Amino acid sequence: MSFPNHSSPSSFILTGIPGLEDAQFWIAFPFCTMYFMAMLGNITLLLLIRMDPSLHLPMFHFLSMLAAIDLVLTTSTMPKLLSIFWFHSHEIDFEGCVAQMFFIHSFSTMESGVLLTMAFDRYLAICKPLRYSAILTGLTVAKLGLAAAVRGIAIITPLTCMVTSLSYCGPHIIHHSYCEHMSVVKLACGDTRPNSIYGITVATVVVGSDSILIAVSYVLILREVTNVSSREARLKSFGTCGSHISVILLFYVPGLFSFYIQRWGQRVPAHLHILVADLYLLVPPMLNPLIYGMRTKLIRERVLSLLWQ
Repeated sequence: MSFPNHSSPSSFILTGIPGLEDAQFWIAFPFCTMYFMAMLGNITLLLLIRMDPSLHLPMFHFLSMLAAIDLVLTTSTMPKLLSIFWFHSHEIDFEGCVAQMFFIHSFSTMESGVLLTMAFDRYLAICKPLRYSAILTGLTVAKLGLAAAVRGIAIITPLTCMVTSLSYCGPHIIHHSYCEHMSVVKLACGDTRPNSIYGITVATVVVGSDSILIAVSYVLILREVTNVSSREARLKSFGTCGSHISVILLFYVPGLFSFYIQRWGQRVPAHLHILVADLYLLVPPMLNPLIYGMRTKLIRERVLSLLWQ
């Protein structure tokens, strides 16, 4: 990808967490621990599902997609973030910044799509069990995964192109730990309203539609579960749905908080906003393998057998 020389700076400076510069060295330790847990959990899931033929089912294929997306999300940000906190490596070149921004936003959009497909999968499994295999064939699963990937790339590519076409003036200091869209746009000269309008519209439409459809799926699931005669089965289903909904809320709420605070949250302390934005890319990838994986009996048994061996 080529960038216009007259408008593109050679590099930006990432500040890390404004206001907590003295504490960043110590903050990096829990961040590094969470990153390690996210990497270990998601890689383990991918390897288990790939190696075990009994796990070659739609639910586990969707879980593989989620694990792969989480690995890209965390790896696109955490190594650079840790180098800022520990080694004061604040500089990032323009092309690297744009690439990081593209990966963060496109794969976040993909993750939203995959969470929606997983909710649909659970709806079919619980509410339409007799038609489950006929509807979710291998080809259908592949199409749903491809649709989530294409949507993420198609939505974020114009946003990336708009950022590269802007002219930048003044100090090229990004008051953030990574290259988030609006943090970069704030450094541009001239009219940036198209960027803001497009970004707000995309975030609202994608998150709004996906979260509503996910909520509808789980409402239908819970309604079906309440008709189950066994109290134990009801409690198990409520526990599973509750943990899934918690992870989904952990993904959407901090993301929207960070997104809208960038535009209208001048009264929110900068360090709080940036901490939430950093944890948004760490906590869900760390918890997803535990919630979706270890709470699934087949995967739990495989992991325990591996540990026992």
